[in-house]
Amino acid sequence: MRAPRIYIDTSVVGGCLDDEFSIPSRALFEKARQGKALFLVSGLLMRELSKAPENVRRVLTGMPPSCVEVIADSVDARELREAYLKARVVGRASTNDAFHVALATVARADLVVSWNFKHVVHYDKIRMFNAVNLMRGYSAIEIRSPLEVV
Repeated sequence: MRAPRIYIDTSVVGGCLDDEFSIPSRALFEKARQGKALFLVSGLLMRELSKAPENVRRVLTGMPPSCVEVIADSVDARELREAYLKARVVGRASTNDAFHVALATVARADLVVSWNFKHVVHYDKIRMFNAVNLMRGYSAIEIRSPLEVV
C-alpha cells in the first residue's frame, strides 16, 4: 500500500513549535519521515513560510527530500480557488486558505491537513469545498487536522 499524499498548509509546519499543537504536528512529521506519508508542498506554502521565523522554516527544510513532493501552482488551481471564492466558501480575506485547498484538489492529494478550524477544517466549509469540487469535475477531498491523521 502506498503512503498517503498529504497536502500540509502553513499551520501544520508552525504547529510543530506551538505548545498546543506540537505533539500531533510533530507526530505527523515523524510519520512522513518513516515513509508512512508523503507531504505535498506548494509554492504558496513556501511563500508563506518565507515570512516566518527561521526556526519555523527549518521544520520543513529539515525534512528528507524523499518525504516531500513539490507541487506547482497552476491555472487550474487558481480557477478552482476563484470558484471557491465566488461560491463564498470563504471570503476574499481567506484567499490563501481557498488556494491551499484548490492546490491540493488539483494535485489529487489524498487529504489536506490543517490546524485552521475557521476556514479549512470546518464541517460546513469542507462540505462547500467539496460541492464546488464536484460541480467542477474534481473529486471530493478529505480535510482533517493533524490530530485526526496521526
